[in-house]
Amino acid sequence: MAEDYKVHDGKKPEEAKTVETPKEEKKDDKKVETKKTKDEHKPKKNEAVVNGRNLPIGIKHAVALCNYIRGKQIDTAIRMLEEIKKDKKAIPMRGEIPHRHGMMSGRYPVKAAGVMIILLKSLKSNAIQHELELEKFKIFAMPNVASRPYKKFGKGRFKRTHVTIKLIPIQKEKKDKKENKK
Repeated sequence: MAEDYKVHDGKKPEEAKTVETPKEEKKDDKKVETKKTKDEHKPKKNEAVVNGRNLPIGIKHAVALCNYIRGKQIDTAIRMLEEIKKDKKAIPMRGEIPHRHGMMSGRYPVKAAGVMIILLKSLKSNAIQHELELEKFKIFAMPNVASRPYKKFGKGRFKRTHVTIKLIPIQKEKKDKKENKK
């Protein structure tokens, strides 16, 4: 019975018709197949992005670190974050935080710096994979608040943050705006 109703046009089963496709004759022409390399298939990308989701760092540390590395080269940012991880350099932060040597207020977010180093290394390898020239790009980093799960017995909440790090091309700045107006 199922063989009778192969094509259904929205009509009742009595009115349904089976459609036969005409069979095409095969020609004896030889087809020449060209082998395509992997480079021909993949389109060239002009940006590299890393999305860190539900990272176990506080939003205050994430904001301070993103402001610290924004606009810098990847290698410079990794080197600076490694100094923070070794407690050699502090990050400027806002709020009621004690003063540090050489700046107003700041802290040493060691764990958050380690997480950001991992993200930056991933971004660098992503850029190399897309064949981007690292010298022509700078970092754009943006943190967001993530949903915070409860701890055991509902006594507190964990720290969670989303961080998006992107490479954007360096644009040449206009020298004098006054000369352009004249």
